[in-house]
Amino acid sequence: MSPEDTLAQWTDQYDAVTQRLRGGAGAGLARPADLAGLTGLQQMQAMLEGRLPYPHIADTLDFSLVEIGEGHAVLQGTPQLKHYNPLGSVHGGWYATLLDSAVGCAVHTVMPAGRAYTTAELSVNIVRAASARSGPLRAIGKVLHAGRQLATAEGRIVGPDGKLYAHATTTCLIFEVPAK
Repeated sequence: MSPEDTLAQWTDQYDAVTQRLRGGAGAGLARPADLAGLTGLQQMQAMLEGRLPYPHIADTLDFSLVEIGEGHAVLQGTPQLKHYNPLGSVHGGWYATLLDSAVGCAVHTVMPAGRAYTTAELSVNIVRAASARSGPLRAIGKVLHAGRQLATAEGRIVGPDGKLYAHATTTCLIFEVPAK
């Protein structure tokens, strides 16, 4: 598929997903009662379908979850001038947040009901500068290992032409959700 075709596909998918999310539960926090008994994958699917709210950070940094599967998550974002640092380039925090979200969502999909995770370590490598002219980029997260106490995942930010912009690894601590 050509980069132009990929870009068109990404744009159509992003527009459909964000319209569904905003028309559904919108931005916010899910109530514990709405999450009870659901696996992490079921929770993420419900969010992607608009039945559960999506996180406010997605609006703040202009990205959205666009695909989810077991051990896999894809987010799409477009860097903008408001994401620039004082040096005139996209702030490293934009890359880090997009990657942390992609790898975290991937880990979330392998959580059984009653289990959750938190990022214990995130390592990010920025290998290509993004700008407001870059257009949409995708962060693809993939679980490498999920055990009882730790999970590891890797992520990549790529353009529609397949060029790599950044990559990351994470270690997540897995724990039981406290009873309310």
